[in-house]
Amino acid sequence: MNSHRFLRGLKFALFAVLFVAVFSFVVMRLWNWLMPALFGWHLINFWQAVGMLVLSKILFGGFRGHPGQHLRWRRRMMERWEHMSAEEREQFRQGMRGRCGRSGASPAAPKA
Repeated sequence: MNSHRFLRGLKFALFAVLFVAVFSFVVMRLWNWLMPALFGWHLINFWQAVGMLVLSKILFGGFRGHPGQHLRWRRRMMERWEHMSAEEREQFRQGMRGRCGRSGASPAAPKA
């Protein structure tokens, strides 16, 4: 049982390293193809591409330890929606229109 778990972990690690290597190579090639021609920036090497991927993960993706958290939120919201009356749903829609930058007018009303 332990050897099976070890082989499975080794296989996962190898695929992870292969994925990072291929993705970094693609980032490096795209950068070196586009950025110097468009903006006059310098070429980057493989390790700089890896660093850019890590930096972008930190800045934009974060390191959330709970994948699937948004699924629980969605399920809870769907349950709340099912228990709302028609008036409550319309009130919710009106509130969301106000928050999303749209005017309080209904979508079918013509703009003046």
